Amino acid sequence: MPELRQNFLTKEWVIIATERAKRPEDLVIHRPTKPVDKFVASCPFCPGNESQTPPEILRVPSVNNAWQVRVVPNRFAALAREQQPTRTIHRSRRTINGFGVHDVIIETPDHSQWMALMSDAQVADVLGIYRTRHNELSHDPRIAHVTIFKNHGRDAGTSLEHPHSQLIATPVISHQIRERIQQALSHYDEYGDCMFCQMIAEEISDQTRIVMLTQHFVAFELFASYAPFCTHIYPLRHMASFGDISGAEITDLARVLRTVLSKLYVGLANPDFNYTIRSAPAECVGVKYFHWYLSVIPRLTRVAGFELGSGMFINTVMPEAAAEFLRNVKVEVGTAAGK
Repeated sequence: MPELRQNFLTKEWVIIATERAKRPEDLVIHRPTKPVDKFVASCPFCPGNESQTPPEILRVPSVNNAWQVRVVPNRFAALAREQQPTRTIHRSRRTINGFGVHDVIIETPDHSQWMALMSDAQVADVLGIYRTRHNELSHDPRIAHVTIFKNHGRDAGTSLEHPHSQLIATPVISHQIRERIQQALSHYDEYGDCMFCQMIAEEISDQTRIVMLTQHFVAFELFASYAPFCTHIYPLRHMASFGDISGAEITDLARVLRTVLSKLYVGLANPDFNYTIRSAPAECVGVKYFHWYLSVIPRLTRVAGFELGSGMFINTVMPEAAAEFLRNVKVEVGTAAGK
C-alpha cells in the first residue's frame, strides 16, 4: 500500500508510491554516450583560455605555475557585486538593488573529469575553496546568506559542460531558509536538543537508510525522501555553519562526497544531479539548534502539476531500497586522478 511519510525537519509530507514502486535500476536513463575530450578549445574554463573569464579571484596552484582549481566571477551573474543593497518599500512592493556575489568554482583543468572521477584530494581542494569563499563573504556585513551549489547535466541546469560549481551570496535570507531555521529553533525550545542531531542518531541506530558512515560524516537516504536517491550528508559534530568545518573534516567529507557521487555515477549511469550545501546564515553561526548538511538530488524524475499544486512530492523508490542499492554499488577508492 502507498505510504505518506512526514519529513522530520520540514514537516512536509511525501507520498511513497509503492503501487508505482520501481527498482532503483529501472530509473537509469540510457543516453547516447560520446567520449568527452580532456581539452576543448572553445571552452572558457579549459587551461589556456583564462582570458575568456573575468579576472580570477582565487586559485589552488598546481605544478609549473598551472592551476588545479580557479574561482572567477560569473560572466552572466544573477546579481551584481558593484551595487549597494539599497532597500525600497512602496506599499506592498519591496525591492533591493540587485547586489550580491556570484562566483564560479572551476573544479579541474580537465574538461572530462567529473567529480565522481576525481581523487579524494582533488575534491578536498574544491571543498577547501568553498570554505574560504564562504567565510570571506560571510564576514561582509552586506551579505546575509551564502549558497554553494553544483549543477551536473542538462536536466540539472548546466549550461557549460566543464566541471564547475557555483556560489551566490545574497543580501537577504529567503523565506524557505527562514522557515527551516524557525522550525529548528522551535524544536530546540520545546525539547532542548538539535533536531538534526536527533535524526542523525536515530538513522545511525536504525541503519536501514545509511549509505556510508565515517569518522566525521554520515550519508543516508531521508525517511521521507522527496525524490529517488535524495541523499543527505551530515557532519557528526554539531556545526551550524559550513564555515566551521576543520581540515580533517574537509578531507573526510571529500571522501564521502566523492564516493556518493561515484556510486550514483556507476549505479545509475551518470545521472544529472544537483547538490547544495545548506548552511546557517552568518547571523546564526554557532547556534545550538541548526546543523549544516549537503544535499545531493539526482534528476531522475520530474516535478509536475500535483507537486506544484499541493507542495507534496511523490517518490517511487523506497528510501530503504535506494540506500541498499547504493551500499552495494562498488566503486574504486578515490586515491588517483583520472578515469
